[in-house]
Amino acid sequence: MKRTATAAWSGSGKEGNGHLTTQSTTLNNTQYSYKTRFEDGVGTNPEELIAAAHAGCYTMALAFALQGAGFTPESLETTATVNFDVSGTPTITQSALVLKAKIPGITNEKFQELAKGAESGCPVSRVLKAEITLQATLL
Repeated sequence: MKRTATAAWSGSGKEGNGHLTTQSTTLNNTQYSYKTRFEDGVGTNPEELIAAAHAGCYTMALAFALQGAGFTPESLETTATVNFDVSGTPTITQSALVLKAKIPGITNEKFQELAKGAESGCPVSRVLKAEITLQATLL
């Protein structure tokens, strides 16, 4: 299975701008630029998209792990915060996952075990070379 996305850019790094389009067209000529990446411009940026991919991938990996263990979550909500250090060579240094979950019938011990396993088993976690942290809260 392959998934694709296309980035188009015009102009210099700081003054130019670009558009991102995904195979599914969920992103369709979505604007990105220096301002959306390093300031507060309207549009997206690669780090925001990595955070979205990590949050989505992790949450789905946990849903499958829970299913395999005989649990059905009432709700799973994961926020991924990507730390983009621009003090030297721009580098993603961390992706911090914060999970809030409602899962009937699960113990906190089993929840923590499955939550940690999903972190290391998520394909996006495995592709990131940055430190990945997880804070999991059972509600």
